Amino acid sequence: MAEGKQPVLNQVSDFELKLLRVFRTVAACGGFSAAEVSLGISRAAISMQMADLEGRLGFKLCQRGRAGFALTDEGRRVLEASDRLVGAIDHFKAEINDLHQHLRGTLTIGITDNLVSHPGMKITHGLAALKARGPEVKIHIHMQPSDDIEIGVLDGRLNIGVVPQVRELPGLDYLPLYEESSSLYCAAGHPLFSAADEPPISADDLQQTLTDYEVVVPSFAQPAEAQALYRRHPLGARANDREGIMFLLLTGCYLGYLPDHYARPWVERGRLQALQSDQTGFTTRFCAITARSRRANLVLDTFLDTLSSPSSLD
Repeated sequence: MAEGKQPVLNQVSDFELKLLRVFRTVAACGGFSAAEVSLGISRAAISMQMADLEGRLGFKLCQRGRAGFALTDEGRRVLEASDRLVGAIDHFKAEINDLHQHLRGTLTIGITDNLVSHPGMKITHGLAALKARGPEVKIHIHMQPSDDIEIGVLDGRLNIGVVPQVRELPGLDYLPLYEESSSLYCAAGHPLFSAADEPPISADDLQQTLTDYEVVVPSFAQPAEAQALYRRHPLGARANDREGIMFLLLTGCYLGYLPDHYARPWVERGRLQALQSDQTGFTTRFCAITARSRRANLVLDTFLDTLSSPSSLD
């Protein structure tokens, strides 16, 4: 060190904090020997660490010798400053613990339509768990097409989205949630609909005539397996959501693919029939998506934890 130039402590690292803890213990115990038991290290090690701290600070912290142990004026000021520093650290820890115990903020989530009736729907359970852990959390749900949800998550308008996984975008992370089965349906009034007092159409006859009937094609993204099935039929109409498909099916003029959980109430009322679901159906995988470059967000991280827990993904 150049003559006359005093060391400057530009930052306090974990090592300086460790040395300050040694110093505080020595001061509280009234000497090196008395601090050995509290610190669990030898007197020689204490002496080396105190010398290191004094070298970093640029002044003596204590006098030790035949006259006994005593803090210097600078040592007393460093001790007072370290008291304030430790108090600030304890306050910081308390604030962070309070955040974990009392979550605050907003979760903005985008969901595609008509998922709530799925028996394996985990979003509702996850939201309930989030509110249990953070009663003050505000939840905003946006029902949107999957393409709009992907864009919203990428540009930060949405914290998280739930979409069918028909592609993977490089800027998104995907958390698998559940699978959804879909079948080909027709409604009462359609030529392929079998009334209760009529025998169902045979499998051979169905296969021969199935591709002659118009189908409702969705304008939202579909798995490759589904796209191949749609191409077997003449295009009859388009719909941008599942409710639109249902409206068109109930005219009795079209065939259409619907999730089985969504169609079930209409089937039970005798308004819809599945046509050989074992041969005409497909499966869609649903995922929760988040932006790969997202900023730290304790509310979102907590919600993701609830979705990732075994109880939520059974």
